[in-house]
Amino acid sequence: MKITEIRLGTLSIPLKKPFKTALRMTDTVSSNIVEIRTDEGVCGYGEAPPTAAITGDTDGAIRCAVSARIAPALIGRDVSELNDMLFALDRCVVGNSSGKAAADIALHDLWGKCHKLPLYKILGGAYREFATDYTISLNEPDEMARDALEAVEEGYEALKIKVGSDFRLDMERIEAVRDAVGGNVQLRVDANQGWKPKEAIRAVRFMEDKGLGIELVEQPVVYHDIEGLKRVTDAVDTIILADESVYSPRDAMKLIGLRAADMINIKLMKSGGIGGALKICAMAEASGMDCMIGAMMESKVAVTAAAHLAMAHRCITKYDLDPPILCASDPVKGGVLYKGAILGLSEAPGLGITAIAGVEWEI
Repeated sequence: MKITEIRLGTLSIPLKKPFKTALRMTDTVSSNIVEIRTDEGVCGYGEAPPTAAITGDTDGAIRCAVSARIAPALIGRDVSELNDMLFALDRCVVGNSSGKAAADIALHDLWGKCHKLPLYKILGGAYREFATDYTISLNEPDEMARDALEAVEEGYEALKIKVGSDFRLDMERIEAVRDAVGGNVQLRVDANQGWKPKEAIRAVRFMEDKGLGIELVEQPVVYHDIEGLKRVTDAVDTIILADESVYSPRDAMKLIGLRAADMINIKLMKSGGIGGALKICAMAEASGMDCMIGAMMESKVAVTAAAHLAMAHRCITKYDLDPPILCASDPVKGGVLYKGAILGLSEAPGLGITAIAGVEWEI
């Protein structure tokens, strides 16, 4: 089964509510869809949202990388030769982790379809269901409290609270959410790089002293300040989760060697896809470090790939895969299955995705 064509298109899905963090705000999931076709008529799907504030990847960069560098490196290759194709994909262009992730996901989808098995089984996983958390966007404390209570009433038992814009107001936000939902709901705080190291230490100690029961704090400091991240990790009892500080396996190796955080948040758009994520998982498992599986603001295409990875690796113990839940509609046929907060996968081959409605194809 050989690759004959790679198509690129765009997809836009409105959100139920605007999504706000310390880094950006959006009211839609806007993404680039990659479709890889073979000479036997089988298609693999991948996805790359533009997240310039995080990965540096814009729509233009993604489209140029796919059309000018990635497609020529893959067309004509045999689908069964996955590792060789991933090697070529990684070296055909520097950076562009999101564009590479889209192609990588589509290649893994085709790989599963080639073997007529769901991807998680090809990766050695066993079926299990798991619960995602639900993200509470950055707003005024009373609005965040209302959103949190609404999510709990809908059955979500873990909430990710976005903070990082104003230290004192952040503490008010966290207290307001805890007061609203009570003590039995897991709260995860995501600062999105919004604090300085001393500020982060003061914030986490405040939460600990107040008895707010925060499960973990995600990326409290700017991504490149690994020393500052380690200072925070060493100074507090709460779990510190690295997100933007870890993109590549090389980043993970450095962070694990320094023990600069307690956990790593794996996102396919940062790791360049499943191939890079598998290497991060291997290092985490070898060092005894747990991971979270997360996502950018993505459609069900990339989130499905993340769910297959999560089902294949026991080092992934926490799940932040709620973007499709935040969308007002779902144009993806097949893929990950949601029962409220609970995620599952079908036994369909590959990602289990058969069609995507509303894509505007460009090439």
